[in-house]
Amino acid sequence: MPLDLRSLKKAVAALNGVLATSNNVEFMRGLDKMARNAIKSGVIQHFEFTYELSWKFMKRWLETNVSPDAADGVTRRELFRLAAESRLIDDVEQWMRHNAARNQTSHSYDPHIAQSVYKAAHEFARDAQKLLKALQARND
Repeated sequence: MPLDLRSLKKAVAALNGVLATSNNVEFMRGLDKMARNAIKSGVIQHFEFTYELSWKFMKRWLETNVSPDAADGVTRRELFRLAAESRLIDDVEQWMRHNAARNQTSHSYDPHIAQSVYKAAHEFARDAQKLLKALQARND
């Protein structure tokens, strides 16, 4: 039974949209500091949501296509290893960096951590798009 990927597709699109806005230097320069921070906070929130959906879809795909208990009780590293073995993702260590950035978001009130997570969201967006394409290609 194929997975319904619409929520992941929407999340990836929303993340890419808010990243495009935040990368528009001319637009961002025209905003006051509070508005710029609000957009960067939006990037972080979209990153959080899209990351959570991403690993959950990896788990669901493994349960559907490998075995119902393929990902039961595994660590995030093990989940990413299984996803890499199934050609859903390319780089386990990169996904572990995304995981570390996600874990930092609870400290996003710290401007240095928020900036670090904001930067990490840019790399994550590319990997989330690749994951979505892999899931779409292998969604049978």
